[in-house]
Amino acid sequence: MKFRLLIAGLLTHIPIFKKHFVKEPGGSVSARYCYSVWLRHLVLADKNGLRTHPKTIAELGPGDSLGTGLAALISGVEEYYAFDIVEYANIQRNLEIFDELITLFKNKEDIPDEKEFPKVKPYLDNYTFPSHLFTDEHLKKALDNKRLDKIKNSVLNPNDETSIITYKVPWYNSDILKPESIDIIFSQAVLEHVDDLKYTYATMREWLKPNGFISHQIDFKSHGYANEWNGHWTYSDFLWKLIRGIRPYLINREPHSTHIEILKEVGFEIVCDQVIKSKSTITREKLARKFKNISDDDLIISGAFIQAKK
Repeated sequence: MKFRLLIAGLLTHIPIFKKHFVKEPGGSVSARYCYSVWLRHLVLADKNGLRTHPKTIAELGPGDSLGTGLAALISGVEEYYAFDIVEYANIQRNLEIFDELITLFKNKEDIPDEKEFPKVKPYLDNYTFPSHLFTDEHLKKALDNKRLDKIKNSVLNPNDETSIITYKVPWYNSDILKPESIDIIFSQAVLEHVDDLKYTYATMREWLKPNGFISHQIDFKSHGYANEWNGHWTYSDFLWKLIRGIRPYLINREPHSTHIEILKEVGFEIVCDQVIKSKSTITREKLARKFKNISDDDLIISGAFIQAKK
């Protein structure tokens, strides 16, 4: 495994091979997936006493479509910002997902659950359509034909001055958005790929309105870069640097507690920390020096859904 990963990392330095070793995102692969993700974030926001009818939202790492953001727009959001490191989304794919999403909302489809998407988190206690959040009156306004046409035109012409969709690739600087301009910032299995977590969390806090919040599902597993789900913590920093090569991103290998500490340090109040625990298949003796003092909890926390307000 290590030898194969090292060869792949070295090959990223050769231009003809570089693109081959940048993994395609595994994210928003269908309308039902996008619908499920957006509604899960909202249902848990409601459960945690947070705002459930935002006007302006931002998503980090939308991946191979803007589908989750489109689900948000169809549900009533007025403006959507999408920020990524590598450009993956394409207009045709977004249009196909957009049309399917409209049908899902019109039919008030139940939220696709873990039987349909066993790897998608967070989990909910109840997957019925949240009619208490989306009343008939609300849906009538949200699904108005003129409003849907405006969203569709924005899909066709993202970043146009009349568009309600802004797609920025790559994003690095906090000044691409005005301070205190966003109601919700969310992501799905993205923050484990961010190199500078403190800067990213501080930037999110700067973007949020006074009553805004963040909502993130984070995956702490090795993403296939080790035989064990937490085997990436057995690699030294030097070895990991060779494995990464010159890929624009990989995984940052930061455990759950690091995210929690940084969130508190930059001024967030955590209102939800729903963790997934998995049995560790490695012993402490195998941990790299950097991770020798990792806590017993961190060693078995393979994922977390975190919501925090400004």
